[in-house]
Amino acid sequence: MNFRVVSEDNEKLILGHGAALSSATRGRRRSEPSCPIRTAFQVDRDRILHSKAFRRLKHKTQVFLAPEGDHYRTRLTHTLEVSQIARTLARALRLNEDLTEAIALGHDLGHTPFGHAGEKVLDELLPDGFHHVRQSLRVVDLLEKEGRGLNLTWEVRDGILGHSKGRGPLAGAAADDLPATQEGRLVRFADVIAYVNHDLDDAIRSGLIEVADVPENLRDQFGESSSQRIDVMVNDILAASEAEGQTDVRLSPEVLTGMTGLREWLYRHVYRAASVEKEFAKASRVLGELFRFFASHPEELVCYGGDPKTEERLEVAVVDFLAGMTDRFALNLYQRLFLPQPWKAL
Repeated sequence: MNFRVVSEDNEKLILGHGAALSSATRGRRRSEPSCPIRTAFQVDRDRILHSKAFRRLKHKTQVFLAPEGDHYRTRLTHTLEVSQIARTLARALRLNEDLTEAIALGHDLGHTPFGHAGEKVLDELLPDGFHHVRQSLRVVDLLEKEGRGLNLTWEVRDGILGHSKGRGPLAGAAADDLPATQEGRLVRFADVIAYVNHDLDDAIRSGLIEVADVPENLRDQFGESSSQRIDVMVNDILAASEAEGQTDVRLSPEVLTGMTGLREWLYRHVYRAASVEKEFAKASRVLGELFRFFASHPEELVCYGGDPKTEERLEVAVVDFLAGMTDRFALNLYQRLFLPQPWKAL
């Protein structure tokens, strides 16, 4: 029995209008034999889950730099929360849960150490600019598996590339801003739902803010606990997406406005808070000095795990190396390269 074909046939029976069928994928960058057990999107999910870049997410900052408390989110726990929310929505809307999960698990693989502060530094250092979305695609296309990449399907790559909105419109300023699949659009919303809630939760845990600091209109709209807020947002997507009788992932105008307002409030009072910015300024100097060191000493890049490819400019290879670092690897390497080390007797 070909288990993959059975799964593909089940998708045709179960999934709703607008769902992406794994049997109809636009394919991979390089042709390869199909798995006899797993669908194309299940293969992609597993490749991402077993990648080195995925494992490194556990030691990359979400908001609070190298927190000592065990309960603060990291880039990995953020990714898992996005995946959980996205899969719940996909199942309810009869979209392809495997494609949704693959996009969610891979969406932040290219994120830098030290959160968005690290991204900002690399964007300033690289002549062509840097964005974690493009780096995530570069990770799965080129950097994983010693340059072979993961060879993911077009739909997963498209979802990764279209997941981020920065401070732009959550629903996209134009159709071209959004992923081509409904599953990719769903992950884009799940990403926001996850981070506005868990970043707020972590900020309260840290003592940076209190629940009462959140504007009253937002507390009235979404509730005062993380579970209440997520419940309102998830149920709104389900109601709005099914309103026309077919799946078209969206938010209602009211909840879209509220989520945008909550995100902007977090930017002002959490992400740009003086205490947070102070530590990120230090982290920025770490990445800046590491960049300048390896750009001036390319022979050292290989010694520490970098890969100066002959077809790439040196600064691109250095940025690949820096973006792949965990917070603690970057800090330890900085200490080793720039701070006096205790003398060890022979």
